[in-house]
Amino acid sequence: MNWPDIILILLAVNLGDIITGPTLCHASQKRQKSECQVRNGWADCSHLRLKEIPPNLPWNITGLDVSHNRLVELPPASLATYPGLVHLDVGFNSLTKLEDSLCQTLGLLRTLTVQHNEVHRLKEKDLRNCTNLTELNLAGNRLKLQGDPFAALQSLTLLDVSKNDLKTANLGTHLQLPSLVTLILSSNSISTFKKDDFYFLSNSSSLRVLHLSNLTTLAKFEPDCLKPIASIYELVMNGSKLGPSLTSKLCTELSGTAIRSLSLQKTQLVTLDNTTFKGLGKTHLTTLDLSHNSIAKIGDGSFQWLSMLEVLSLEQNNLKRLTKNTFNGLGYLTRLNLNMALVKSHTSSYPIIDDFSFQPLGALESLSMENTAFRNISVLTFAGLMSLRQLHLSGTSCMSLKIITNQTFVSLAGSPLLMLKLTSTAISRLDPGAFSSLGNLTTLLLGNNSISQTLTGKEFQGLGQLQEIYLSNGNQKLTLSPMSFVHVPALRTLMLGRALTSTPYMNTSPFKPLSNLTILDLSNNNIANIKIDLLDGLENLKVLKFQHNNLARLWKSANPGGPVLFLRGLRSLVALEMDFNGLDEIPDEALHGLTNLQELSLSGNILNQLRDSVFNDLRSLRVLRLQKNLITSVRKEVFGPALGNLSQLVMEKNPFDCTCESILWFVAWLNGTNASVPGLRDEYVCNTPQAYYNRSIMEFDRLSCLDMTPFQALYVLTSTAVLTLMVTSLLVRFQGWRIQFYWNVLINRTLGLSDASSREGREFNYDAYVIHAAKDKTWVERSLLPLEEEQGYTFYLQDRDAVPGDSRLESIVENMRRSRKILFVVTETLLEDSMCRQFMAHHALHQVIEDSRDSVVLVFLEDVQDYRLSRCLLLRRGMLRPHCLLNWPLQRERVPAFHQRLRIALGTTNRVQ
Repeated sequence: MNWPDIILILLAVNLGDIITGPTLCHASQKRQKSECQVRNGWADCSHLRLKEIPPNLPWNITGLDVSHNRLVELPPASLATYPGLVHLDVGFNSLTKLEDSLCQTLGLLRTLTVQHNEVHRLKEKDLRNCTNLTELNLAGNRLKLQGDPFAALQSLTLLDVSKNDLKTANLGTHLQLPSLVTLILSSNSISTFKKDDFYFLSNSSSLRVLHLSNLTTLAKFEPDCLKPIASIYELVMNGSKLGPSLTSKLCTELSGTAIRSLSLQKTQLVTLDNTTFKGLGKTHLTTLDLSHNSIAKIGDGSFQWLSMLEVLSLEQNNLKRLTKNTFNGLGYLTRLNLNMALVKSHTSSYPIIDDFSFQPLGALESLSMENTAFRNISVLTFAGLMSLRQLHLSGTSCMSLKIITNQTFVSLAGSPLLMLKLTSTAISRLDPGAFSSLGNLTTLLLGNNSISQTLTGKEFQGLGQLQEIYLSNGNQKLTLSPMSFVHVPALRTLMLGRALTSTPYMNTSPFKPLSNLTILDLSNNNIANIKIDLLDGLENLKVLKFQHNNLARLWKSANPGGPVLFLRGLRSLVALEMDFNGLDEIPDEALHGLTNLQELSLSGNILNQLRDSVFNDLRSLRVLRLQKNLITSVRKEVFGPALGNLSQLVMEKNPFDCTCESILWFVAWLNGTNASVPGLRDEYVCNTPQAYYNRSIMEFDRLSCLDMTPFQALYVLTSTAVLTLMVTSLLVRFQGWRIQFYWNVLINRTLGLSDASSREGREFNYDAYVIHAAKDKTWVERSLLPLEEEQGYTFYLQDRDAVPGDSRLESIVENMRRSRKILFVVTETLLEDSMCRQFMAHHALHQVIEDSRDSVVLVFLEDVQDYRLSRCLLLRRGMLRPHCLLNWPLQRERVPAFHQRLRIALGTTNRVQ
């Protein structure tokens, strides 16, 4: 290619980028990474348009992927930060060489991928330090080897040099790669395999796999060219242009090797004769793949040389006939793939399978003939298959399969057949005893056919071991009868989806004989009317598929006779699917007893309000699907039991009512659950009220519900209590003193003013020892002393009653002891009095606590905070009885009430009750 052509190509590529670039970027914008992703010691930095190795990754990573970037060089210094690297992928960049110190810097490196770069000259020094390397991928470069670049790779097990336009398979002149297991030389320009091409692998006794696919220029195998690698087990030559002649030569070169598997897909083999594989007669080949070759004819005895073959694939060929000698010599074959191997075109006739064609295959266990076409099945077609366990005829075009009679598979009477696949074979009818020759059959697949008949039960005669029947889909038009499955009592799986023409409404259920049934599919049948006992007796049923029917009327409360509870007794049920049935309600007892149910699907119905007890028994539920209904409210009373152990909830596309009553509990559950909720942010959208319309329910403000009362009864009760409290508070606030005054008068007139014993009264000389600040003397004289004359009380005042010459401290102690009460006139001035604080208060505290006497009365002339009272007088309001705490009223009319309370405080006993 000349330079002008190259320039034109580059311009075209750049122009394409300009035109399509924005669209592609826009399409992949959400998926494109913006930074490296580190997980489990592996750093993924691919597809980031990097021009150098990122320097800020964790130092202890063991794997680094910088593929699909814009690297043009790989300096070892940039990787020195990550000395623990074991795997390095620099594929799909623009590297032109490998630095010789790369492996020296990364001493632990085991896997190096450099595919799809521009590495050209590869020298010995480039890899001389890579002695620990086990895998090296150099595919898709422009390699030109100089010397023996792989000589130092003593530990290498996989070497990929495919797509390098190599002209020869000779990768070195000296013996090397002693540990190599897999060598990939595919998609190169090798035309001849010479005798010494693989000499460099003569000591590679571990070599097992050789890929030589897509060698489109291959024309010759020189004698003994594969002798140095006689230890190979697997040879892959898919897509190489071999043809019959070169294939025969290849087999000759493989003679005497350890080859076990040979893949010759798309190698332009058109015919096989009795010499094609002759060279493999001295091998132990076990697997041969000849698919995708358009083989039209297999000559008699073509496989006679492959006596040890176990697996043969002839898929996608163009065979016209199989004869009794086609498979001669394949006595050990266990698997034969003939999918799309016999094909009828518009211009050709049906291929023919002769009688006894499979007779040589006595050990065959699996025969696959899917999507084939042949004329007919005779009574001897499958004769001789004495070990056959699986027969696949899906998609087969054969006139004998239109109507299955008791002679169709009679040739398999001696086979231990376990599985027969007849899906999509255009079967229209099953005659009585159609499978009676297959007594060992356990699986019968008849789906996607056009069977139109009433199943009387005779169709399955002789199938006493049958465990699975698939009759779903296609154009089936089946009608069930009470005896439909009477001959298959061991049945465990019955698939009847989209297969029934009428509702199974009969006195005796067709499923009654199937006590072992575990899976039943009745979906897509438009079933509208069934009896309550349809599923009676199915104690072992675990999976029930009932979706896409018309069961809405059966569960309506208004249904004549009440709801039809057809799920009763299914205590082993694990999965229930009832999507798209038009259900608008679920009866209370519909799901009763399903304690083992783990998966419930009710999507696509029109459910709205659900009864509180409907999910009460579903304590084991793990998956719940309710999407595409009309559910507006998700309340704890309904969904609490079902969501308790849930691992997945699918409930999107419902018109949620985003109010406190409807979804407050649901939003709280979503925020706290570990269950998977797909599409939570985008698909769970509010429909009402208008403030939340078309917004995610996760945007619902739960704080707005804090003042809301959850129950109407509680709301009425608390409202009444609050109103009563308010009225009482107002009454006490404005008229409480009057109430208290008259109450005290009543009590005093009934019980007397004092409850102190006469003995206690005789112990004291004074009714109260009055402590007050000098500033409050006027109040004491005006408001307290008049009680001595009017009520006969005796108060002790230090300034008035102290005896001159006596010690002041002793006088205080003695007179406090001789007084029934200690009365503090509390003001801020008193709290500042040091004498009061340091001595009188301490002695009063002694009276209260240590003598256990309730003897202190506090009269507050000012509003004093409790902490000040505690700090200065060592007393707290809580230490005294309520009647010992008095407040001087500001209103004149309340003074009599104050005096009444004072008389009560002075008259009560000092003993703590």
